[in-house]
Amino acid sequence: MLRLNYNVIGVMSGTSLDGIDVVYANYKFNKIWSFEIINSQTISYVSDWKTRLSNLVELTSEDLDLIDISYTKLLADEIIKFKKKHNISKVDFIASHGHTALHQPEKGITVQIGNHQLLADLLNDKVICDFRVQDVKYGGQGAPLVPIGDRLLFKEYDYCLNLGGFANVSYEENDKRIAFDICPVNIVLNYYVSRLGFEYDNEGKIARTGNVHIELLQKLNQLRFYNLRPPKSLGLEWVQEKVLPLIDSYSIEVEDILRTFTEHIAIQISKVINKVDTIVLITGGGVYNKFLIERLDNYTSSKIVIPSNDIIEFKEALVFGFLGVLKDRNEVNCLRSVTGATKDHSSGKILVPNV
Repeated sequence: MLRLNYNVIGVMSGTSLDGIDVVYANYKFNKIWSFEIINSQTISYVSDWKTRLSNLVELTSEDLDLIDISYTKLLADEIIKFKKKHNISKVDFIASHGHTALHQPEKGITVQIGNHQLLADLLNDKVICDFRVQDVKYGGQGAPLVPIGDRLLFKEYDYCLNLGGFANVSYEENDKRIAFDICPVNIVLNYYVSRLGFEYDNEGKIARTGNVHIELLQKLNQLRFYNLRPPKSLGLEWVQEKVLPLIDSYSIEVEDILRTFTEHIAIQISKVINKVDTIVLITGGGVYNKFLIERLDNYTSSKIVIPSNDIIEFKEALVFGFLGVLKDRNEVNCLRSVTGATKDHSSGKILVPNV
């Protein structure tokens, strides 16, 4: 008989390089799924790790293998510290996403570092991880994976929108869950604001002072990706190949770049969620960009809901914990309607410590 109650540590590292998000959560099933976040923490990357992770696509396979081991050890160390800090003793397993190093699903490639057997051995705990690889083998995009959590944990919202390194959305349409990446967000904004010596544009204050560069905005909005039908997903490689060179082809001030790209984000998202009498749950670090939220609200008729801070900041880690629960139950955690895979499936690998 399947269990109805799980205590899980969920671990997520996103493309915006804000840090490692860790949650300790309880998941219960009583006709429907419910959850409680008990403890949560974002562990910031030191500058050396930020640099290493931002350059993963440039590494040789040998160097990537080495950093994979190092990153696995880093995850283990931080999870152990998290457990000690919060006096956590009752854990059914750790569900970890790892950090995306390469994501080229059209070539059948997706690589997340930090998913070694070593992680289970160092933690001396059961680990469920590597959630994307199987989907790509089944012809899917390997992303996004959060929508199954949106469907089962946040079903009261018409749209679930996440503003992280990229904006991604999830919603029901004709009894199918539809989800896809919309456009880059913090991965671009943070890149350019770093030229001014900041890690991020606090509340979008710097972008607010800039001016929209009309020609650049038009060129951004004409990028081919935006005309593709879902399923579709984005990665750092696409940003480096398509977005940054386009922006850098114009000699304009950082403030104007931030202002223009903020407008671009708002326009692209509004094309997806702009429907009357719908409710949009917005999570992710981009929620704190007040200027971006203002511009988005300007373009959409939907009601925007910003939840509590623990949901804003830790929803993805929470959902990856839940993906682990579904995998442990051998239940579907990856939807073909979302990723384009040949079938729904239960994705991830289960690692038990070698003792």
